[in-house]
Amino acid sequence: MAMTFAAAAAAVAGPRASSGRVRCPRHMAAGPVMLDAALPKAVVFDLDGCLWFPDMYMLWGGGAPFTIREDGDLDDQFGKRVYLLGAVRQVLHSLKTAPEWEGVVVAVASKTDEPEWARECMQKFEVGPTGSGIVIEDCIDVEDIDGGNKQGHFKRIAERTGIELEDMIFFDNERGNCLDVAQLGVTVAWVPEGVTAGAWDESIERFPEPGSIFDFRMGG
Repeated sequence: MAMTFAAAAAAVAGPRASSGRVRCPRHMAAGPVMLDAALPKAVVFDLDGCLWFPDMYMLWGGGAPFTIREDGDLDDQFGKRVYLLGAVRQVLHSLKTAPEWEGVVVAVASKTDEPEWARECMQKFEVGPTGSGIVIEDCIDVEDIDGGNKQGHFKRIAERTGIELEDMIFFDNERGNCLDVAQLGVTVAWVPEGVTAGAWDESIERFPEPGSIFDFRMGG
């Protein structure tokens, strides 16, 4: 059986930030997904509180431009740190580079209050091992950032990609968004602590469960 992200994470525990959320470690080998898993045709992520913390609105009064720190995190213009959560760095790198994910669409569906700040973060957060040169933006095939209901995001993503909603999986930290998207028949992972290794592994292992919401309130 292939090594999972959770097994890899156990070897290198990520530091816990003052918010209680676990920062994504910079140095951690990505465990490949089990090859006998039924993979989704599209993997869709929220941004604020799901891939990184803090949310963009929490930076009001500061915000862009963002500076890349030596540890791979970002500082806003007043020095407030923005960091990737859980196993985000490893998950996105795997989606971009691992052979088993070839052909799978990776998308963003976000209602962030500051879209341009979020785009700058996606252009500056490096994923994978140090020096990979791959940033979040490189991993995203479809971007839908809009203030409306997440159902609208998914209908547009389905239209643009031709992928059926039941062939998608969605990760979001807000339960209301999860409920809305599950009503469309999408498999949903509720990740209040962000995309952790355990939440990722279990969600991919359980997929597909159209209309179900996997509950990872304890981080997974």
